[in-house]
Parts: sequence; structure tokens; C-alpha cells
Amino acid sequence: MNQITLIQKALQPHLRWHRARVAFLALFLVALFRVKTVNLTQLATAFMGQAKLESNYKRLQRFLGEFELDYHRIAYFVVELMEIPQPWILSVDRTTWEFGNCVHNILMLGVVHKGVAFPLLWWMLDKKGNSNTNERIDLLEEFFQVFPEVEVEYLTADREFLGQDWFGYLLEQGFVEFRIRIRESDKLENGRQSLKAKVVFSPLKAGQQQVLRHRRQVWGHWVYVSALRLEDGKLLIVVTNHRPHCAIADYGKRWAIETLFGCLKTRGFCLESTHLKDPERLSRMIALLTIALCWAFRTGEWLAEQKTIPIKKHGRRAKSIFRYGFDHLRQILLNLEVFADEFFHVLQFLSCT
Repeated sequence: MNQITLIQKALQPHLRWHRARVAFLALFLVALFRVKTVNLTQLATAFMGQAKLESNYKRLQRFLGEFELDYHRIAYFVVELMEIPQPWILSVDRTTWEFGNCVHNILMLGVVHKGVAFPLLWWMLDKKGNSNTNERIDLLEEFFQVFPEVEVEYLTADREFLGQDWFGYLLEQGFVEFRIRIRESDKLENGRQSLKAKVVFSPLKAGQQQVLRHRRQVWGHWVYVSALRLEDGKLLIVVTNHRPHCAIADYGKRWAIETLFGCLKTRGFCLESTHLKDPERLSRMIALLTIALCWAFRTGEWLAEQKTIPIKKHGRRAKSIFRYGFDHLRQILLNLEVFADEFFHVLQFLSCT
């Protein structure tokens, strides 16, 4: 039984796709780690088997262009594979890049786990620029339809995610705490006067934090406000509906979605090197990369337990957990005959065992 068949058997119970589709996914994962890019021409060269290069390329095109993917099933698989405990911390953000005249603009919701926001839902926006309130609300509504029983600790988001209607929605729902950064120029009102946030927190020195004792009206709604003066002199100002003394530290978890984008792009799978223009094809590609991301991260976790990643002088790891697993999988999948035993070991991280 070859390695592709073994990967197929590991994936089949969780995805419930037709066997031919799962076989394709197995071939794709091996090729992806071998060439570490989503460029279809490069991927086609790394497919295992005796099929011609042109056949592999057409197979990639057919999957990305025709397969009706159940994205909710992918979300369930991510949670199973990563064994993410509740309550969840959610992070929402947007990433964008251009390919010729094509602009890819993706709104993504992930669950934060061990420093990475693992993708659960993503929308391909058919426009440039920020998401709007309706798009954000619809994304959250879809999330709670997919995971109706999940316990959420809080939602975190950057300065793009502001607005009176958006804040109103979050406050009316009540079941989601939020930690959202606002701009220094946003006004804080206390019923008597209205001052820009940078004026209210102007006394803060680098490294100092302050939590306002009473709620302020921001974007038309009463919220708690906390601030931290960063080392570069800028202010990190976070609004929340509960537990304001935790807001600054909690907001720091938002960075996990930036880590995700790095894994999908320059530090991992080179997503921006795709020549795909159709949004649905790109969305299917992200689904496949999400599975690869989880496999690499689980592998990296196990490796770090066996041999700790060195800490450099600046206090950070020499490489991330994701990269640790990514490089190990590459070595195995590029040399399957040499690393046969190691392959069987990493295979278990793909099968939730």
C-alpha cells in the first residue's frame, strides 16, 4: 500500500468525499510540501505517480474549478484535527493582494489556538478596501450556524472593524465579548464632553496602561476603554463590553491571525504566487492549504516535545512551531524511501489519532 493510499485512508473518515477526490487531496498535500508553493505548474511536477505533467495540471484545474466543496465540513475537520478546547477566542481580519488587474480581498474568521488563528470561515470580497458591517455580521451569523453550541470567550479585531451599526450588533447579541482596537482620532464621550482618544490618554508614557473607570460613548455606544502607550509612542486603545482590565492583554491574541497569513503566504505556502483569478477557485485552494497548515502544526508540536526549539537572544524561537513541522514534512515527503518510518509517524497527525 503506497503513501498516497495511506493518506487517503487517514482523511476519508473526516471529509466524507468521494474516494477519487480524497486521492487528489493526498497527491496535492505531498506535492505542496515538496515544492512549497501553490503555483499550479510547480505542483503538477511534484504529483506522485506515472501520470503525465499535463494530466496532473488538468486534474488540479478540474478540482479547483468544478468540485463543490463543503466548507463547513472543512471547519469541523480543523477543530477535530487541532483538538481546540473551549471557550474559543475568535480573530477576524482581512488580507489582500493584487495579481495583475485582479485584486484578491479575503475576509477571514479564525479560532486562536497556540499562537495561530486556524481558519474556519473566509469570504472572497468582490471589491477593494475594507469589509462593511453587513459582511461582518453575516460572517459571524454563519459561524454560529456552523457551531451553534460553541462557547466563545471573546472576539478580537483591528481598527478596520469599527462602526456604529457593527458595535450595536455586538452589544445587542450579548453572547460575544469583544476586544476591538480603535483609532487615536476616535472620540470618547462621557455625557459632558467629547475628546479624541489621544487627548484622553496623552499623559501615558511608554509602557504605561490605563483603564478608564467609567464607560465612554464610542461610535454611538457605551463601552469600556483601555489604553497602552507603545514603545514607538503610539497608543494601543481597545474597547470592550466586559472585563476592561483584561482588554489589552486579550487583544494581543489578535496577532494570531497575522501569523496565519504569514503561514499561508511568505513563511509557508506562498499563496500570493498563485495565478488564480476566479474567487471560488482561490477559496478552494485556501481550504486545501488549511488542511496542510494543520498537518504541519501538529507535526511541529510533536517535534517540539521531542526536541525543544532553541530560543534566540531576542527571546523568540529560532523557528515557529508551524515551520518546524513544515520543514520536517518536506524532508520526509521529498525522501519517502529513506524516511519510511517517520512517514508512518507523521501520518497519525493527519488522522486525529
